[in-house]
Amino acid sequence: MELERVLVVVAHPDDVDFSAAGTVAGWCADGKQVWYCLVTDGEAGGDDPSMGQADIRRLRREEQERAATEVGVSGERICWLGYPDGGLELSLDLRRDIARVIRKVRPHIMLTQSPERNWEWLAPSHPDHLVTGEAAFQAVYPDARNPLAFPELLTEERLEPWVVPEVWLSGGPMSNSFVDVTETFDTKMRALKAHASQIENVARVEAEMRQWLGTQAEAAGLPAGRLAEPFQVVSTTGP
Repeated sequence: MELERVLVVVAHPDDVDFSAAGTVAGWCADGKQVWYCLVTDGEAGGDDPSMGQADIRRLRREEQERAATEVGVSGERICWLGYPDGGLELSLDLRRDIARVIRKVRPHIMLTQSPERNWEWLAPSHPDHLVTGEAAFQAVYPDARNPLAFPELLTEERLEPWVVPEVWLSGGPMSNSFVDVTETFDTKMRALKAHASQIENVARVEAEMRQWLGTQAEAAGLPAGRLAEPFQVVSTTGP
């Protein structure tokens, strides 16, 4: 039986861990094969002016690889596209590069960031997140499935078209699916702690996460004390 494959496409190191590490940890524990695609290296993230971007880039890659290991994603399943942090623009090049990864991984689920701004909670609506979500969705539909889109992927790289049946969006203004992450919350926090350059007060982040995920669990109708990560799940094959 073929194992279910998941591709996570996010803008920066730590994005997946804030939004979905509990869900990813559960997927890995259930035997799903999970890949990460990082659009940037996160070199614009940090408050230490003495560090150059090359040093920050190296540090943030190392932190993301450690975080991925915590949830069960191995280093060879992490792809770095190398676009500029803070300067992402929706482009055909970005769509093509994500479509290439989709055709290589051939995922059954793609998890990415919502292209819609959330006016009630601005943190997930960083411009890079919005661009990544829009480019990733366009890479799913129509690029990855269309043999005539970026024809060099097929004719030169021999990457056959692929239809991704489901896209899971995080951080947007609407949620229609909630994953109970109560049992994987500690794993999520270990992944977040790996991003030491970005998190100064781990205890505060943990308290905020518990409160936020508890609110999401309540919205999902789960019992008191449960924690849940919210998503908008979109079918790309149904009506």
